[in-house]
Amino acid sequence: MPAPCQLDASDGDLRIRTDVTGPAARMGHHLTILVATWHASVGWDGDEPVAVELTADVDSLQIERGDGGVTPLSGPERALARTNALKTLSAQRYPTVTFTSDRMTPAGGGYHLAGELEIHGHHRAHSLDVAVTDKGDGWRLEARSAVRQTDFGVRPYSMFMGSMKVVDTVTIEFSATVRR
Repeated sequence: MPAPCQLDASDGDLRIRTDVTGPAARMGHHLTILVATWHASVGWDGDEPVAVELTADVDSLQIERGDGGVTPLSGPERALARTNALKTLSAQRYPTVTFTSDRMTPAGGGYHLAGELEIHGHHRAHSLDVAVTDKGDGWRLEARSAVRQTDFGVRPYSMFMGSMKVVDTVTIEFSATVRR
């Protein structure tokens, strides 16, 4: 049986994409947030992956870009957005986000993962599909999943007395390359 496959940020990217809503939404930026520090372990049974655990370091969040808004996202606004994200996620109290799955089933050129997602100290069932592309010398893994913040006790960031706020559902995007 192969040893567990270890992945981290040197193998790929983990991003969070946000949107804004409310009467003043056009003033806000649609953020792309990079999770700079994460690691994952994939367990195998023979030639088949059977389990995965991914842990993301909340304090490693970096505001990669901000689209929309009245003006381009400035350096100070980028820093403020990061600070607000860390406060919203209570990063000091809940320093990691984890996803674990021991139910992986083949599905349409990849795998369907069913497991548990922990954010902000709250555990919820979560499932997602991972596309796997054979690249000859390895595999390309890609996944995209929607997560509703309030399901995990996270109150989406808002300002101007709620007239501009982050949409409750954020999109998580993962991509990595695994070498043979």
